[in-house]
Amino acid sequence: MQVWPGQAYPLGATYDGAGTNFAVFSEAAERIELCLLHDDGSETAVELRESDAFVRHAYLPGIMPGQRYGFRAHGPYEPDRGLRCNSAKLLLDPYARAVSGAVDWGEAVYGYPFGRPEKRNDMDSAPHMMTSVVVNPYFDWGDDRPPRTDYHRTVIYEAHVKGLTMRHPALPEEVRGTYAALAHPAVIEHLTELGVTAIELMPVHQFVDDHRLSDAGLANYWGYNTIGFFAPHNAYASWGDRGQQVLEFKSAVRALHAAGIEVVLDVVYNHTAEGNHLGPTLSFRGLDNASYYRLAEDPRYYTDTTGTGNSLLMRSPHVLQLIMDSLRYWVTEMRVDGFRFDLAATLARQFHEVDRLSSFFDLVQQDPVVSQVKLIAEPWDVGEGGYQVGNFPPLWAEWNGKFRDTSRDLWRGEPATLAEFGSRLTGSSDLYQGDGRRPLASINFVTCHDGFTLHDLVAYNDKHNEANGEQNRDGESHNRSWNCGAEGDTDDPGVLALRERQMRNFIATLLLSQGVPMLSHGDEFARTQHGNNNAYCQDNETSWVRWPRPSDGSCERARRMLAFTRAMVWLRRDHPVFRRRRFFHGRPVQGTHDELSDIAWFTHEGEEMRDEDWHASHAKSLTVFLNGSAISEPGPRGEPVTDDSFLLMFNAHDEPLDFVVPVNHGRQWQIVVDTARPEGVATDGPKVRAGDSLTLTDRSLAVLQRPA
Repeated sequence: MQVWPGQAYPLGATYDGAGTNFAVFSEAAERIELCLLHDDGSETAVELRESDAFVRHAYLPGIMPGQRYGFRAHGPYEPDRGLRCNSAKLLLDPYARAVSGAVDWGEAVYGYPFGRPEKRNDMDSAPHMMTSVVVNPYFDWGDDRPPRTDYHRTVIYEAHVKGLTMRHPALPEEVRGTYAALAHPAVIEHLTELGVTAIELMPVHQFVDDHRLSDAGLANYWGYNTIGFFAPHNAYASWGDRGQQVLEFKSAVRALHAAGIEVVLDVVYNHTAEGNHLGPTLSFRGLDNASYYRLAEDPRYYTDTTGTGNSLLMRSPHVLQLIMDSLRYWVTEMRVDGFRFDLAATLARQFHEVDRLSSFFDLVQQDPVVSQVKLIAEPWDVGEGGYQVGNFPPLWAEWNGKFRDTSRDLWRGEPATLAEFGSRLTGSSDLYQGDGRRPLASINFVTCHDGFTLHDLVAYNDKHNEANGEQNRDGESHNRSWNCGAEGDTDDPGVLALRERQMRNFIATLLLSQGVPMLSHGDEFARTQHGNNNAYCQDNETSWVRWPRPSDGSCERARRMLAFTRAMVWLRRDHPVFRRRRFFHGRPVQGTHDELSDIAWFTHEGEEMRDEDWHASHAKSLTVFLNGSAISEPGPRGEPVTDDSFLLMFNAHDEPLDFVVPVNHGRQWQIVVDTARPEGVATDGPKVRAGDSLTLTDRSLAVLQRPA
């Protein structure tokens, strides 16, 4: 076999049409072997003799796409010094573009003998390991163009590749649960009819099913257990795992783009699947433990702000390079349109405290590729001071957990929530205006993968996670949920009607609020997880979306919910007053020729709200006037933006209330949404005049429209 010196950059395995360049970083290893793996179980070892700045490299002519490989790092195994090299362990390439196979759990993949963590384990892990794969980077993108949807026109749909498609009745069985399923016309048609502009995929970076879960017959279904930051998860591929998963993922992106749908990835750069000091040796730990991980004062152990056993070392230049190279790769080569960063507060921990000026944010801010796509933070982690909603830099949008909590509190009847609800409804200026951000920094959501589904939010007071095998101790216990009078399944028509109304209230609140709305997959037709609010390990019917079928007794309810959700999404898309790019002024806007304020607040009696009205503990009702003739931001060519005006009437009381239509803000209005109606949308709604009284059913909202 010919071995040429090759290049130290780019890292990973780079195929150029004639051969492959291999490059891997390790400062801890004394020497590194590249192991070419063969289908008969044998391997060919090639020592990487060339080294530049601790990057070992070589070029091998004739090594083609589909070749499986790994590394062996020869060096010190001294855990008390943070060194864990062990040449008996076959290691994944941190820059692998594809990964083949899965981990066969057993003692061989650990760096120590079970029960003796201070000792070195010399069992060969190769027969039990997943392997890196050389990939052909060439792909025919055709006339693909990124949609580049502005935030104010964006509607995000959070989805799991497998969960969304595994039970879709129109999909061939052989593609269900895969990237190819995302590209299927039936799935794309559902998303486009719903009005979705971006699909936010739960982790598709190569991840690992934990040893503990595998032994228990469970799986790491959600995928927040990354081991390969460049490789699409191979279990979601129907075409094969010798690089075909890359082509299949690209094909899905191309198909979604053709439908005008952006692809946003939920990414996990805060930790890896190697866990704590008792975890397996799969890649980073064996190559250079101290360069990749944040070690504790005693370097045998790891600092953990993620709840997973380890945290990546965000002040390491090699970690920062890995993350930035990965982000650029997914934008430039895989053509994704943005990222949602899991536990993003950990990425800001350059030392101990969360620091919004950390190196990671500096790198993102100046990067000409990454800075131009959608960047969304999950603005918390489990470390001290980890709740950072509202504190990320101006380039970033954030999952607004306060919107979720306040919306839930209002509709379940918690006292003294009205003032904060007003802020959340109008884009959370208290969180985002002070640093120059706009309402579009707020990613609004009521439900997501983590917690109750929308149906379960109104059907359960308590979590029911017994199937997870942790005696119902896992998952959030304070869900701000309300079961509407019965826990779980019921035949009570009054309870079922109230639950449907509450779901419509949540969907309407989400889509009438300023900011960027995010729906959770299946909530549009009220899917249930039967009270499991932490279904991270349930790769089964519990988590898979159950698409409505005509033979299903609940199909009619699902149909109504889907129709209402679609109508609310399209109401938002048709009316710029619900998706403003600037915060409300609370006064008449100069240059709009309208003497009325751009927003006004009223009690249910039609009187303007006073301070005491906002803060009264019993206050659970509100009328909001949105002035479509007083939108301050211009259109893309500087033209004025005008719209119809709307009144939003919220009755979160447990009894009906009479709402008076405010005077001096429009003479005649038409009711276009009434969540008390089974269909929710009132296209034939009655017309009312200023000063008229409307009775709103308990726990319902109405939307009144006045043409411009």
